[in-house]
Amino acid sequence: MSVSIGSKYPGEREGQSPSSLPAPALSLRGLSVTLGGSAVLQEISLDLAAGEILALTGESGSGKSMTALAIMGLLPEGAATRGDIMLGDTRLDTLTDPQMCGLRGRRLGMVFQEPMTALDPVMTIGAQVMETILIHRALPRAEARIRAAETLARVGLPPDQVPPTRYPHELSGGQRQRVVIAMAIALRPQILIADEPTTALDVTTQAQILDLLTDLVRQEGMGLLLVTHDLAVVAGRADRLAVMQAGRIVEEGPAAALLAAPRHAYTRALIAAARHQPVLPPRDPGGPLLQVSGLRRHHALPRAHPFAKRRLFHAVQGVDLQIRQGERVALVGASGCGKSTLARALLGLDAVQGGTITLAGHPVLAGRRADPDQRRRLQAVFQDPYGSFNPRHSVGRLISEPFHLLPDPPQGAAREAAVAEALRAVGLSPDHARSPIHAFSGGQRQRIAIARALIIRPDMVIFDEAVSALDVRVRAQILDLIADLSRSHGLAWLFISHDLSVVRGIADRVLVMEAGRIVEEGAPARIFDAPQHPATRALLAAAPHLPDPAG
Repeated sequence: MSVSIGSKYPGEREGQSPSSLPAPALSLRGLSVTLGGSAVLQEISLDLAAGEILALTGESGSGKSMTALAIMGLLPEGAATRGDIMLGDTRLDTLTDPQMCGLRGRRLGMVFQEPMTALDPVMTIGAQVMETILIHRALPRAEARIRAAETLARVGLPPDQVPPTRYPHELSGGQRQRVVIAMAIALRPQILIADEPTTALDVTTQAQILDLLTDLVRQEGMGLLLVTHDLAVVAGRADRLAVMQAGRIVEEGPAAALLAAPRHAYTRALIAAARHQPVLPPRDPGGPLLQVSGLRRHHALPRAHPFAKRRLFHAVQGVDLQIRQGERVALVGASGCGKSTLARALLGLDAVQGGTITLAGHPVLAGRRADPDQRRRLQAVFQDPYGSFNPRHSVGRLISEPFHLLPDPPQGAAREAAVAEALRAVGLSPDHARSPIHAFSGGQRQRIAIARALIIRPDMVIFDEAVSALDVRVRAQILDLIADLSRSHGLAWLFISHDLSVVRGIADRVLVMEAGRIVEEGAPARIFDAPQHPATRALLAAAPHLPDPAG
């Protein structure tokens, strides 16, 4: 990376000449990538030193992940590259794939965003870490098994607590990400690339993973390229920061100085979006809408052995809550606290073992099935819009799916008009109804998911982590859209999130959940300024924050 005026490599002192600085462990010079005739990277130049954390940030589609894939030699077929990629004295962009395979894992490691896609579901975690060692023939099998167990313990998975014989599906999201990190560092590579390693994690687990990566860099002397769309994650972690827009580096420099006083308009726009809070219109809630009393939901756990008594995991334990007509309520808590389990129960998707759920005085569940009329009045928007859509259907058909809940759904021109109105309500064109879902960006897909939830005019919508996977500018747009829907549709909602900073401006009341129970509730100002419960204080302490602007 061409270093900005006043920036320093790790260990650089005042008056030290550039020629006396250590050579970068990783160096890109004029890297350009063309895919399908379109330029996706343009003249990227970066340097990463040993023991340094370099953050690469920007919106989705800016080229961050493509840069990481270019370094790893994992670009899509047909990609054309120009420029130099140097790992020490080795030029990576001229190596064949077998030669790159000899470097991946040994000198270059990578941690991907979604650990379940990077792990083999039928192999134990110990075997998967050991596989990295054996492929490179670094150690005999017996020693590789010992190294794998030591590496898992190094990343916070000691064998007495998380045995290497566990399978990925038996671990939490944070634990699975630790396994992926263990695989990446088992042979102590020079460079570790972490591509959005904490996007899907709750703030407490995110802080733990970032602490782990920071410790590995400082103790092992690795260079870390941290790819993220969230500038708050970068603050206090990265030594240097490079900001990408449309395949180019638009600004770079020491992270703390750049975040405090950004020079480029794009960087300032990203920081403003990260700090953005929507403005809810004032409204007095109406009468009771959703009433939950003594709700309990448990799951059976695997037996320790064939004759063992089956244990139960109590995901929701005696929850009481009420949401009034038009009231905006947020539910926050760490992963595994029971938020999504509660949401599924409220939607009538899961049977419960105790308690009652009523919507406008009527039970949500009719026997073991959800009452169709109640399902019409209560809709949902999920975290991954693409995963909740049938990719073979057009947007118009996807949006109109909830019509099956109506006793007399509109047909023909009336149906098309309803779809067009729903698309306009979320800021999209009626012409989009004829397009396939894969033609849209993540933010557009989430708008389409909201349109689907609105098309039958529900009384209430459950937003389950609806913005957690979006980059900061798109997230700000979706939050503003939700606030606008409060004005135009008078919606009540339950906004579920693991991040307290997101819900500050989107709720009249905040509920905090821990271990299947509501442990604290109150107005956002009270929750943020004077949290009472340790779980609330832990969430607030773990949430990353941007530094205050200079001046």
